[in-house]
Amino acid sequence: MAGTIFMIIIILLIVYIVTSCVRIVPQAQAYVIERLGAYNGTWSVGMHFKVPFIDRVAKKVLLKEQVVDFAPQPVITKDNVTMRIDTVVYYQITDPKLYAYGVDNPIMAIENLTATTLRNIIGDLELDSTLTSRETINTKMRATLDEATDPWGIKVNRVELKNIIPPTEIQNAMEKQMKAERERREAILRAEGEKKSSILRAEGHKESMILEAEAEKEAAILNAEAKKEATIREAEGQAEAILKVQRATADGLRAIREAGADEAVIKLKSLEAFEKAADGKATKIIIPSEIQNLAGLVTSIKEVAAQPEAVEKVDTTAK
Repeated sequence: MAGTIFMIIIILLIVYIVTSCVRIVPQAQAYVIERLGAYNGTWSVGMHFKVPFIDRVAKKVLLKEQVVDFAPQPVITKDNVTMRIDTVVYYQITDPKLYAYGVDNPIMAIENLTATTLRNIIGDLELDSTLTSRETINTKMRATLDEATDPWGIKVNRVELKNIIPPTEIQNAMEKQMKAERERREAILRAEGEKKSSILRAEGHKESMILEAEAEKEAAILNAEAKKEATIREAEGQAEAILKVQRATADGLRAIREAGADEAVIKLKSLEAFEKAADGKATKIIIPSEIQNLAGLVTSIKEVAAQPEAVEKVDTTAK
């Protein structure tokens, strides 16, 4: 019985030793292996076997890009203004062996190196330049840190200034300046808006006057055209009336001539036609010379007819 228990213990011990010697390295990791205390190699992703009691995993290294946020560091600018700046460093381990043996506590080393580099850069800048030159500061810090961390198997990808915290009195002054700047911009925008509004009103008034003038012009043109059309139609009507009268007179004379009337009667009818024509709107009438004598005779007869005594005297004389 005791022998059986001993065999079971031996088997379990062998299984434990065998399983403990098998290592599976996950993705994005690397294992630093030591043999009898000395560096033996670096295991990458996959299954590996180590010698029992001789080999050991000295360090497990994460190969992903990592981010570390350092606490605010006090720095002094060139114009002797003390401010606090906290930084964020993005780094990646490129050599597990150097990372394991290059420096003790690499994160603390990076933090101290960041603070020192930041003080050196900010010390050459004034306050205004510090507040407006973040990108320049980030670039300089990344270049310096990347060069300094190469012996540690670390590559610094980016460095960002997270916050720049100036003294309280400077913050108050900056807030007042920003408020004044906002008020100035607001006043400028308000003035520009009023200017545009005035321009639009002037343009609207101008457009209204132009439209009104064009309407009056159009009305005057239409009124003139209406008067012109009325005058033309009135003249055409008068001309048509005179033409009809003349045609009627001509037809009458033609009928008299066809009836065998003598020349005196025809002239007398012509005279009557001219009398009717003279009653119209014409201001000037031309009478043929052969009718003028006859017209005079008719006038004399009318005057004699108006005086009865003269007619009687004439009749007595004639007797």
